[in-house]
Amino acid sequence: MDRLMCLHVQSCTEAVELWVNGLPVMRLPAGGTAQTLTVHEYLQAGANRLTLVVAPSPLLQAAGAPAAVPRLAPKPLQVQARLLLLRSGKRVADGSARVLAELNWHAAEGQAFDAPTIVNQELELPVAFPRWRWLDAPAITFGPAERALALAFVQRCCFELSRGNPDGLIAASRLKYEELGQAYQVPEAELVGGLRDQVQALWKSQALAKLVPPTAESLLLRPVAAGRLIECLNLMGEPALRTQNDDPKLANAAWPLRLTIMDGKVYVLR
Repeated sequence: MDRLMCLHVQSCTEAVELWVNGLPVMRLPAGGTAQTLTVHEYLQAGANRLTLVVAPSPLLQAAGAPAAVPRLAPKPLQVQARLLLLRSGKRVADGSARVLAELNWHAAEGQAFDAPTIVNQELELPVAFPRWRWLDAPAITFGPAERALALAFVQRCCFELSRGNPDGLIAASRLKYEELGQAYQVPEAELVGGLRDQVQALWKSQALAKLVPPTAESLLLRPVAAGRLIECLNLMGEPALRTQNDDPKLANAAWPLRLTIMDGKVYVLR
């Protein structure tokens, strides 16, 4: 693929979260930091929406609409998020990327702002992507049965991954990997093979030893994509399926889960 669409975010002090078409795709912790992520699988031909959330509250967002809390900026704060068209092999720092959209937020020292603060931008993209399945997934009727299914699925994935076995996760993510292959013009088998290699490397290094299954109390299920998908989080707002190694010699990994439930089965679509 000659060109890639990337979301590049630079933040100062406050934590920020970036959403694309109703899906959270990136979260930066408090403190000055920057991150770049390719986002083909979240974009669609025609109308798109980018959303910047400054100072998000994981627990409130997971439970429902967050309540805004007034806050004073302890020093000048600034966030910039740009959707870039970047030639393959080039870096954002090269300065050759084309800016497709940009969101900016700032607060002067001592200025009051709401936490969270939400900034949206609409844009049209003449891309030739297929219609992704998650865009047309039915809204989930989410009750105790669906919650139990989601919890059992994440617990099973944790158990299997801790033993170096990604088969269950791969099976539930078949549609996701099919669409990722279309989004980036990469064979689906290559993407699945990359996951297998990652899990095997983590298992051999014993980095999967602290892959702790969530409990009913620690698993947060956040509706996203207008209720068409459910995102699985822990109490810190991080992916529920993640390692928790304190040893700096061991790598950590996380596998975000945005899933749907149909006919009593769990499918990971993103």
